[in-house]
Amino acid sequence: MQKFTKEMVDDYADKLLIGLTEEENKMVLDEFEIIDSTIDIINEIPNIEKVEPMTHALDNFEYELREDVVEESIPIEELLSNCDDSTVDGEVQVPRMVG
Repeated sequence: MQKFTKEMVDDYADKLLIGLTEEENKMVLDEFEIIDSTIDIINEIPNIEKVEPMTHALDNFEYELREDVVEESIPIEELLSNCDDSTVDGEVQVPRMVG
């Protein structure tokens, strides 16, 4: 398996628009190294490919689906009354985060 490099982390960070400092890049690389070594340990388990995937963490997990019941919605005006004055045409206005 190919190891992550500083250039790869920088490239992914640029694509995600989250520029990283040198310190942050090193921290990410260190975390990936830990993840890689853990995966290597798991891959060394004999016959791991024969283990059936779990569908839930509890063996005796049972669920009961409830009946869908249509209920009346809360009026939008009542919902927006909990917001401050940053609503425009029935929508909540939030600060722009990208670009």
